[in-house]
Amino acid sequence: KQHHMSPRTQQLLYCDVSNTVQFTSKMSHANDSIHDEAQDDRFLEILMVSSLSTIPSCVFLYINGIMLFTLRSKAVFCETARYILLYNLLFAETVQLVLSQVLFLLAADRVIMTYPLCGFLTQLANLTTTISPLTLVVMSVERYVAVCYPLRHADIVTVRNTGVSIILIWMFSFLDVLFRVLLLLEVLVEELQSRQMKNYCSSTSMFVGPISHAYSKAFTCFVFTSAGVAIISSYIGVAAAARSASADKASAHKARNTLLLHLVQLGLSLSSTVYSPLLIALSTVVVRVVFVRIQTLVYMFIFIVPRCLSSLIYGLRDQSIRPVLMFYLCCRLRVSVVKVKSEVSSSA
Repeated sequence: KQHHMSPRTQQLLYCDVSNTVQFTSKMSHANDSIHDEAQDDRFLEILMVSSLSTIPSCVFLYINGIMLFTLRSKAVFCETARYILLYNLLFAETVQLVLSQVLFLLAADRVIMTYPLCGFLTQLANLTTTISPLTLVVMSVERYVAVCYPLRHADIVTVRNTGVSIILIWMFSFLDVLFRVLLLLEVLVEELQSRQMKNYCSSTSMFVGPISHAYSKAFTCFVFTSAGVAIISSYIGVAAAARSASADKASAHKARNTLLLHLVQLGLSLSSTVYSPLLIALSTVVVRVVFVRIQTLVYMFIFIVPRCLSSLIYGLRDQSIRPVLMFYLCCRLRVSVVKVKSEVSSSA
């Protein structure tokens, strides 16, 4: 038997089908609009985060570059132990600033890298992170010798001994990196076959096993605790020497301020180790939009600003560096002023 639908039923069925098609088309259009809006929001978010971090980084890199050039512009800077050590410190912090910014931008853009490339960048960052506190220790010991043993300072703190100290600092830091790589290779044998990471590149993402994580915490604690003890001991020794009648009061006072500055720098370097745990804690209590903004601010104050404070503080504080640094920083401004004056005088 064939069932024939009435014209009224056919009309209702046609209307239902037509409404369903229209509803589906509207929903598809709405989904496309939402997807486009989400992509636009994501692009604006990446642009804002990248701009807020990149512009200050470029400014600070310029200042650090001028400072490094200044420390190689005069013979006295190349032949004095504390300036050689300062150059090593600024070089390590400049490299660390570049690597931190590269890793931050890659994470903000959600770029998934391969294990070898990520391992190279993170281990290079670990290398420079270890160099900074160790250099501060040697700089503190140099100030201690200068105040407590002024007659033997020239014999103990020589250019050759300073170079040996810098080589030992780099060797010790490289051994730490080598041990980290061996731990990674032991755990990531199966992961490295695919080479592709499952998350964005960071130092935390390379902690793939409990041994690697425990070693990182123990080594960081050892380095910064030892550095803190060395700097505080040097400060106590300088303070005790300053009370003696034969001590140079002005030199001892300046050395104490320098050691306090080293201690502050050590604390700023140590603050970078709490970056990842702090973000993990914040991600559980704030929404994503607020988290992105807080992450950018925390990154700027923990990674970017401390890497430039050394150049500004030492450059403006040291009487020998300040005029040379200001000359190179304001060179173009002075040249332009001279040109304007010459043009005005010639026209007159």
